[in-house]
Parts: sequence; structure tokens; C-alpha cells
Amino acid sequence: MVAVQISFQGIDVSDALRDNIMQHVQKLETFAPEIISCDAVVKRAESRHQKGNRFLVHLRVTLPGAELNAGHATRLNQAHEDPFVAARDSFHAMRRRLEEHERRRRGNVKRHAAPPMARILSIDPGTGSGVLITPDEREIRFHRNSVVDFDFERLAIGDKVRFAEVAGEDGPVASTVHVARRGTRRAT
Repeated sequence: MVAVQISFQGIDVSDALRDNIMQHVQKLETFAPEIISCDAVVKRAESRHQKGNRFLVHLRVTLPGAELNAGHATRLNQAHEDPFVAARDSFHAMRRRLEEHERRRRGNVKRHAAPPMARILSIDPGTGSGVLITPDEREIRFHRNSVVDFDFERLAIGDKVRFAEVAGEDGPVASTVHVARRGTRRAT
């Protein structure tokens, strides 16, 4: 059984909200039975007059060797004028954190390979194309339409770029070309 502590700060205690939070904790416990404790703090996110006050429900879940937090809203949601909605959203965020924690614990974290790097070997302004040279000396063709967030006319031989490679009819082609460091150029 999970040790649960629910605190109401600056607001009246609500038995209905307390019961709702307990139901959310029970759902978390069926998902992650290794939970040791869950602390929930319900408070107003702001102090307005009678209406329009939004609520924050901060959660801290303790697991063997870990402590996870959820509910620190960086952008207040208008729907959180209802403390039950704020609680639901905080518990959804906690479930995502528990899922991520479990993936990391199992070693199932996606590792994204760094995009390949190259330098511009040649540019043909007339055809709007060019050639990249990779560190392993492969030549990759590209078209002006492949250049992302940079003007093709401003490219220079020796510019470092990241690229995505696809198979073309006449060999490898860069489907996208991103200038790695604007202003960093090497003369050839």
C-alpha cells in the first residue's frame, strides 16, 4: 500500500478532491506497484478574487532509488480553474514520468544518431546545385531546395553542414542540408 499525504495550501480542504486524488494514486499504484509514497499538494496558482483562480496540484512520488515530481506548470491552463482537472493533468504527467523512468531503468531509451557532417565541396549557382564531401571522402549531391534555414546564394565552399542522405538515381543525394555554423568557413 502506498503511503499517501495530501495537503491543501491556502484553500479549504475538500473531501471530494481528496477522494479523487486517492483514486488517481490507486491507478498509479496498479501501473507502478513499486511506488513507496505519493505526496500531493493542492494550492492556488494565483490569488485573484472569487472567480478565475487556477489551481496547481504538485505530486512527488518516491520509488526505490528515485523521486519523481510532476505538476509544476510553467504555463497556467485556463481549465485548471477546476482543481479536479488540475489533479487529473498532474497525474497524467506523473504517469508519463513513471513510464520514462521505467524505460531508463530497463535501458530502453531511444538513442538518436547524430546527423552526418560534411563540407561543401562545390557549388554551381547556374544549376542551383552543389556537392558535399563527407569525412570519409564520399561525395553527396544536393539541390538549392535542400538547403534549410539558409540562403543558397550565401553558401560558400568549405562551409560545414549537417545533412540527411537519400538514394538518388545517380548516387547519394542530400535531401536536407543545414549549415552547421553560420559564418564559419574554410578556404579550399
